[in-house]
Amino acid sequence: MTATVAGGTRLAPHQRKALVAGAVGNTVEWVDWAVYATFAPIFAAQFFAPGDPTAALLSTMGVFAVGFVMRPIGGAVLGAYADRHGRKKGLTLTIGLMSGASAVIAVAPTYDSVGLLAPLILLLARLVQGFSAGGEFGSSSSFMVESAAPRRRAFAGSWQQVSVGAGTLIAAGMGTVLTTVLDESALASWGWRVAFGVGALLGLIGLWLRVSVSETEAFAALTERAAEQAAPRRNAFVVMVRDHPRAALRVVGITIAGTLIYYIWVSFMPTYAHIATGIPLRDALLANTIALVAFLVLLPFGGILSDRVGRKPTMLAFAGGFVLFAWPAFHFLGDSFWGLLTIELIGMVLIVGYSANCAVVMAEQFPAEVRSTGIGLPYALAVALFGGTAPYVTTWLTTHEHGDLVWLYVAVAALIGVAVYATMPETKGRALS
Repeated sequence: MTATVAGGTRLAPHQRKALVAGAVGNTVEWVDWAVYATFAPIFAAQFFAPGDPTAALLSTMGVFAVGFVMRPIGGAVLGAYADRHGRKKGLTLTIGLMSGASAVIAVAPTYDSVGLLAPLILLLARLVQGFSAGGEFGSSSSFMVESAAPRRRAFAGSWQQVSVGAGTLIAAGMGTVLTTVLDESALASWGWRVAFGVGALLGLIGLWLRVSVSETEAFAALTERAAEQAAPRRNAFVVMVRDHPRAALRVVGITIAGTLIYYIWVSFMPTYAHIATGIPLRDALLANTIALVAFLVLLPFGGILSDRVGRKPTMLAFAGGFVLFAWPAFHFLGDSFWGLLTIELIGMVLIVGYSANCAVVMAEQFPAEVRSTGIGLPYALAVALFGGTAPYVTTWLTTHEHGDLVWLYVAVAALIGVAVYATMPETKGRALS
């Protein structure tokens, strides 16, 4: 990241500081979110009645999916809060909620100790995390894109997804370390709790960073205009529905392919490969970790490419690539570490086309008055319907001997992405209001 000039192609020191603070805080937030999916096969039996490991895993994935139900509510409530009170206050609130819920899961009692109260505690904690995650994406996307130089918005927005991937990487890394150094008994009884506890402690670092950063210039200018006009601030949700319905629907369409494929490849592929092929979980997690490193390195370059050639071409490369890659990816998936790593790497390279663009292209649909809500609510709805259910659907298909249909599930989502990205307006170079 470099200094700003009048042409808007470089980042000033205060912009670099804002992006660093936003990215690190967002990383911590998503460590807490991703730890659940990473350790689900390990702690599933701790929270549900013993006797049927498959049923326990499906129940745990059900709680994972139900957590996504709260994301649209969080997107609406916390997005409106950030649009009224500022991106900084919104981001401070989301990270406090997320890390607090992780601390609860870390110390939650097991089914053997308290019976049905155990899955209820797990469910409530995951609902709080879903509420927080729903507000996080819209607020952090607004914060990072608004903090960017005009012709570096995709580059800046890509760091939002770098931080999401970094959080997932840290969670996967903890999975790799803990499954390597602990035996199965220790891992199942207390090892998984360490990961949730670390996530909760990291939340304190993210909270400190978000308290120390300045508000964005775009929101400050909005606040100043409202004060000059002496007019009451309008409800962001009402304004979005009334004045920007097409933009909100476009965010849903943009998200469908990206979130479904992202969650399968980035969050659930190790578990899926372990269940479907029998590859050791530690090997699957290691392949996932290596592929995530490559993904994170490539994301800023994907943002730079988007700033040069546009949002549409790079997003079409992602969706069109998966239309062609879905069948061979799942057809040739086996219990080989190198085979799984190759499939993971190809998928991650294609996902860069979506992830480097999603924050910026959504932010460019809305004015500052409703930007956090306009991004957060429709994005969270799409994630809840398509991303949150993806691990459950793939687990159900695999455990019910329909694993040969998973590729079709991915390919159909990619085809929807092709249709949306080909018909949406190009927003590269559009001024942010």
